Amino acid sequence: MNILQIGILIFTIIEAGNVLMLYFNPGSKMGNGIGVFNAWEASKKDENTHELVKYLVNWVAGAKLIFIMLGIVVIIWGSFLVQALTVGALILSILSFYWRLFPAIRRLDKKGEITPKGYSKTLAIMITSFIAGFAVVLIVALV
Repeated sequence: MNILQIGILIFTIIEAGNVLMLYFNPGSKMGNGIGVFNAWEASKKDENTHELVKYLVNWVAGAKLIFIMLGIVVIIWGSFLVQALTVGALILSILSFYWRLFPAIRRLDKKGEITPKGYSKTLAIMITSFIAGFAVVLIVALV
């Protein structure tokens, strides 16, 4: 296994854990469960709203599952070039977190709508770690 395959595999394993959490314990405050949003519990007071929120959580889990499966295909059958391009694409796609998701969760965190308080910073560190890890993997693979 080359370093690109290892990097993609680690990402798929972490994301698989996240998908399992979203499908089977979405209200958890661990493993990026949706329970960190106070609105998760509040949504349970309105059946229609909660059904919409559950649908969106499952939609996110399904989209993540697509990436996991594509990652596995790239690990097994992808050429070195395809693996390198995949890592580059993952870096770019993960960077999109800072465009819409981070500003939103930071606003909610500042309003006291996230538990634990300061979770937006923890999430930003985790996302930055993914990006940095992939960048290191890509540089090492290409050098």
